[in-house]
Amino acid sequence: MLNFTVGPVMSDPDVIEVANHSTPYFRTPEFSEVMLENERLMLEFLNAPPDSRAVFLTASGTGSMESVVMNVLNDSDKIIVINGGSFGHRFVELCELHKRNFTQVKCEFGHQLVREQLEGLENYTALLINMHETSSGVLYDMEMVAGFCRVNNILLIVDAISAFIADPIDMTAFGAAVVIAGSQKALAVQPGISFIVFSPEAIERVGNNPETCMYLSLRQALMNGKRGQTPFTPAVTTLLQINTRLHQISNSGGILQERKKIASVAKDFRSSIKDLPFELVSEFPSNAVTCLRPIHGGAKKIVRILRDEYQIWVCPNSGEMADVVFRIGHIGYITHEDNHKLIDALYDMNRRGLL
Repeated sequence: MLNFTVGPVMSDPDVIEVANHSTPYFRTPEFSEVMLENERLMLEFLNAPPDSRAVFLTASGTGSMESVVMNVLNDSDKIIVINGGSFGHRFVELCELHKRNFTQVKCEFGHQLVREQLEGLENYTALLINMHETSSGVLYDMEMVAGFCRVNNILLIVDAISAFIADPIDMTAFGAAVVIAGSQKALAVQPGISFIVFSPEAIERVGNNPETCMYLSLRQALMNGKRGQTPFTPAVTTLLQINTRLHQISNSGGILQERKKIASVAKDFRSSIKDLPFELVSEFPSNAVTCLRPIHGGAKKIVRILRDEYQIWVCPNSGEMADVVFRIGHIGYITHEDNHKLIDALYDMNRRGLL
């Protein structure tokens, strides 16, 4: 099966090979060195400010989102949540669950956030944003958001779970206090690890806030990370895969070269389907994914036929959008040859009257 979902995605053979071996014991100097390398490379790839830190949680991206809401924010914060789809709404749910004081800014599905929507929110203390709203494919105007936060001294917390590597993100340039990412998206390793990068300001907040949980304690994660370890047993093999993948990126031209490859696959796909009966949903699409609205409807049928008759996975949407749109991922171990197998399948379905 070819996998064009947005995660988990296909992995490079060298990454897969790591999982072909038994998981080693991890309370060792050797594993600590791997973890310290992982942290160093993550800070480098995100251009984190001096004295920043990165921690690795054995949890999905949602686990890191929740951990940040619990550990970085507190009851005195006034929080802006950008809600443009399923993942923006997840931050809303987390703030509700943990009784944070927040206001949501709603964006129409697939539409860009504009500066006027933030007017009147200048006295807030933190802003939560999914840099790339994965459910619609829209990439938010992060320069505008970062500028708003900088001018108003607002803590910027960025969910870059889908955007990391695929789209430009410079933690120092953004002035971001926290960036969240995950293992199974553009990093293209097995799921199970999410990571959080903290500026010094965010680290100070974690130290000053009361701990409210054990497993998702960022204070404990930061403390153990100094020695290259985690508080509890992590997904060891996935962390070893991450090390292989980070070095692979570093040795192949760096993150800019990797982003260029992803962008090339996305551009190739979008330019090749212009004659098909689809509408692009996002006004400003991420390199990571293209969200398509079939003009004649039937998104679920298209996903099913691609899976059953062409052995190609694409990404369905959920809820009320399940039969309205579907998504094509451009991340992971995808070649241009793979890309055109999907494109050819869509044209064949069109000839058969299935679109």
